[in-house]
Amino acid sequence: MRSDLSTLFGRAAAAAADYRDSVGVRPVRPDADAATVEKALGGPLQTEPTAAEVVLEELVSAATPGLMGTAGPRFFGFVIGGASPAATAADLLATGWDQCAYNEVLAPAAAAAERAAGSWLKQLLGLPDTASSGFVTGAQAANTVGLALGRHAVLRDAGWDVERDGLFGAPAIRIVASEERHATIDRAARLLGFGLSAIEPVPAAANGAISVPHLRRVLAETDRPTVVCLQAGNVNTGACDDLAEAIPVAKEHEAWVHVDGAFGLWAASSPRTAHLVEGVGLADSWGTDAHKWLNVPYDSGLAFCRDPELHRLVMHYSASYLTGSGATSDYVLGDLTPESSRRARGFAVWAALRELGTDGVAALVDRCCDLARRMAERLREGGATVHNEVVLNQVLVSFGGADGTAHTDEIIERVQRDGTCWLGGTTWRGRRLIRISVSNATTTEADIDVSAEAILRAASAAG
Repeated sequence: MRSDLSTLFGRAAAAAADYRDSVGVRPVRPDADAATVEKALGGPLQTEPTAAEVVLEELVSAATPGLMGTAGPRFFGFVIGGASPAATAADLLATGWDQCAYNEVLAPAAAAAERAAGSWLKQLLGLPDTASSGFVTGAQAANTVGLALGRHAVLRDAGWDVERDGLFGAPAIRIVASEERHATIDRAARLLGFGLSAIEPVPAAANGAISVPHLRRVLAETDRPTVVCLQAGNVNTGACDDLAEAIPVAKEHEAWVHVDGAFGLWAASSPRTAHLVEGVGLADSWGTDAHKWLNVPYDSGLAFCRDPELHRLVMHYSASYLTGSGATSDYVLGDLTPESSRRARGFAVWAALRELGTDGVAALVDRCCDLARRMAERLREGGATVHNEVVLNQVLVSFGGADGTAHTDEIIERVQRDGTCWLGGTTWRGRRLIRISVSNATTTEADIDVSAEAILRAASAAG
């Protein structure tokens, strides 16, 4: 049974556009919970085929009530930027083109888009122009790749070939990271065989950045092979580690330095915030997400490495049936990521960068930072306590004084139920706080003001 693809794809695009056109005015919370949507989508699988047009109509009808307004201007629960018009359109094309972005032979256009976008990203983010760039799923994959590269490098320097001999009997590696590192670092340590006990935490300063004097002391305690994980953008406060000072300290101890810059690395793109990540280019590997501050569709992460040959050596994959695999003169796309069968993520990133340009990316970062400060000020005026210095796009608040956190989860629940905006909670420095992330290009001052009013109403009702 064959459908008219132009009609079918047109209906799908129209349904997506209708949703995106209305997401800014509808309640952010879904109208239906997961169980309700599952009931509509579930039941026994029928025996006979169903026309594609009918399948599409059923999906739109059943799923729409369960959609969270993450693409809209008042979703502040996580660092989710929504997706820009050009990036969304490019992603629709990527789906329609259905390219497997394994290598240049299999997907020449996908490879070209990733090469071009990777080059632009290195320029924007202050990374060496000779670094490699792998398009992965997100920060978890990017950080896992970075730690895998570090594992190889420090064991190689210790005379051990981890690719050949594994970790059994290898010199013990330590991962030195902030006590306020992102949880993806811990999961990467588990996945790569380090184990959580290999992580040596370093105290953080008042706003969440790593304490460089403590880092220096921890590094001096032993000469074991060491991977240092630094951070551009604390997940709670937005604070960035002092990379210009911390990276040379790590290099004095011959450590591999990986920077987790899931959202904070984008600070480099703006003259107003670039000082927060000064020195970032001195590291060995970096991870970030385009689906955060660049506002492209999920899933779109980036793993960069100063040494492209090392990147290829650690991550490469080849097989006799894979045309174009196993190249020795240069790396291919599949040599830089954990996946070989993957969608062409680079088209959306390329489109977003072309749509914005360097000035547009900087303006996006600046606007979100300004709006985060506006949110903090509106809530402070309404009686909230702001617990962090708002250096980027993250705001931590509570009500009832500096230690008034007893009603935090009730306030969050009331805000989510109200539907004006959507935010979440976190625990930071032993306090349960409201966490607000501003990263959507369509968010306006009016969105901030109406959301602040909704939060203040919820706080008042919670007592």
